[in-house]
Amino acid sequence: MVSKNDLSDGIESVRSDFPIFKRRINGKRFAYLDSASTSQKPKQVIKAISDYYVNYNSNIHRGIYNIAEKSTSMYISSKEHIAKYINANSYNEIIYTRNTTESINLVALTLGNEYVNKEDHILITDLEHHSNIVPWQLLAKRKSAAVDYIKLDESKEHLDINSIKEQLEKDPKIVAISHASNVLGTVNDVKEITREAHKHGSIVIVDGAQAVSHMSVDVRDINCDFYAFSSHKMFGPSGIGVLYGKEELLENMGPLYGGGDMIHTVTHDTYSWNSLPWKFEAGTPNIEGAIGLNAAIDYIEQIGIQRIAKHNMALTAYLLEHLSKIDDITVYGPKNVDNRRIGVVSFDIKGLHPHDVAQVFDSEGIAIRAGHHCAMPLITESLNRSALSRISFNVYNNYVEIDRALKAIKKAKKLFKVK
Repeated sequence: MVSKNDLSDGIESVRSDFPIFKRRINGKRFAYLDSASTSQKPKQVIKAISDYYVNYNSNIHRGIYNIAEKSTSMYISSKEHIAKYINANSYNEIIYTRNTTESINLVALTLGNEYVNKEDHILITDLEHHSNIVPWQLLAKRKSAAVDYIKLDESKEHLDINSIKEQLEKDPKIVAISHASNVLGTVNDVKEITREAHKHGSIVIVDGAQAVSHMSVDVRDINCDFYAFSSHKMFGPSGIGVLYGKEELLENMGPLYGGGDMIHTVTHDTYSWNSLPWKFEAGTPNIEGAIGLNAAIDYIEQIGIQRIAKHNMALTAYLLEHLSKIDDITVYGPKNVDNRRIGVVSFDIKGLHPHDVAQVFDSEGIAIRAGHHCAMPLITESLNRSALSRISFNVYNNYVEIDRALKAIKKAKKLFKVK
């Protein structure tokens, strides 16, 4: 049995760093249980962005005056910080994009277009978010290639080891896999899959959107070729994402966009590209986003990623234990809380549509997600459901909110007369 005393290290005090939790929804204290969609932002991140606009708002790489040099310095510092956070070799391997989706599309539209040919194979999994499905489907259509899927095992909780081996025998040109599922909470062994994929000459890209705020990420240890994630899921602002790529691969890839800052020289007839990482960042970038992301990583490091993981897993264990005691509820994803899952719990209440469940939660001032979670193949084909309800945690959540969520489930069952 999970004890509420598991969080006695005081981590719950960080809740006061998040201004949004002063709000009341429908007269009730706001509870946010949808962090897998986007995280809330601490005051430290909000202040860093505000400070940029108030004190040194200017473009980067263009001015030699004081605030422009400050802005440029802060932007580069953020890249250096991210490189250290994920253990990249240098900030030359850190490309800023709008989000994880654009990062994956960048690889598909540049390296993918050059590397994948007719009748080649691209390998993804049944666990993927649309952002790690559709770019590869589009690439396959352009190149007359095939998209193959690693299937789930019989438990519908983890990838099937035999399916991994079978699909890799096709020598896929690209293997694209999520580090952690946004529906099941499953953490994939991306290091082992990368090791096996490289034996077959595959380029490996990892979608780390759900992982970076729940666990330590070491891209050199994983040895993946690319790793993509978004700021907004790790306490940072929206509109900025990160693509890590091995330097030798990035050097050989052409840019996706043309324009200012990605060029070295331009004449009436010719052009030459800028050096890494700038050749992939055309135009004025999201400067305030980079500064906010830098502050967000500071915030994570101040608390400690291991403490955050422990906190989220304690909450997940508590929720899973109590959901198992309620009739007519099916929980999807690993039931054991260990290093193979994150704080994401999807469930279904027999006889109730998840949208109705979410509305009952909202009436209680609680935000949860309902729908296919941008993972339709997983939910509609692999799990044979039209939609699921989802509760997801981060460092600002607590046991009181879980107890409120459990009461909301019981209220929904009673309201819709589910026995």
